[in-house]
Amino acid sequence: MLALANKIAIVTGASSGIGRATAKLFAEEGARLVVAARRQAELDTLVEEIREAGGSAVALAGNVTEEAYAKALVELALDSFGGLDIAFNNAGSVGLMGSVPEMAPTTWHETMDTNLTSAFLCAKHQIPAMLDRSGGSLIFTSSFVGRTAGIPGMAAYAAAKAGLIGLTQVLAAEYGPQGLRVNALLPGGTDTPGATTTTPEARAFVEGIHALKRMAQPEEIARSALYLASDASSFTTGTALFADGGVSINRT
Repeated sequence: MLALANKIAIVTGASSGIGRATAKLFAEEGARLVVAARRQAELDTLVEEIREAGGSAVALAGNVTEEAYAKALVELALDSFGGLDIAFNNAGSVGLMGSVPEMAPTTWHETMDTNLTSAFLCAKHQIPAMLDRSGGSLIFTSSFVGRTAGIPGMAAYAAAKAGLIGLTQVLAAEYGPQGLRVNALLPGGTDTPGATTTTPEARAFVEGIHALKRMAQPEEIARSALYLASDASSFTTGTALFADGGVSINRT
């Protein structure tokens, strides 16, 4: 039986990388999807691929930092498929890096809005729809940065990703009695278009900080998202699930 048969899901940040791989995997496992990102053309291509493979998906492009967009995604799920069971709030960005004394407040706010405030806005509108179906699975993409590693120049990103774990824990406690599970997924370095490995030396460094001595493929992180979305994780909530190739424990 398909792991997500008869489930309805929203995936943000779906135009590339982890979000795109997860959307395709969720569809393969039976979910009907609303896919979200800034770029309409990339979303349209994704929807076409899902439909050609026998799946069901609709797309809506927009900015996850805007509440109207977060609300519209839920409304699209309700109008297109009749409900919402799963939300993978994956959209995010490292943003501009730099030391705190030199960081403009606008840079701080942009990074926080993209990674943390967007998750709050999405959850605000997703939770009532999921509770209408007696719960479901709410997932945020956090990071080992801000949890087990302090990387110079990434203060805003680390603060936002750490904040997602706090949000995860509170929502899990608040809505667990109503059947809603809430978890954070913490990937390691992943080979995506947005990965900052512009030179062979940079890539070798990133690979080397992992215990597995390589980066993840997006499909590998997608399988961890599938676990959290599916009934395989029915007794898992409030967790920060590492899918990080051992970067959090590696010292070699």
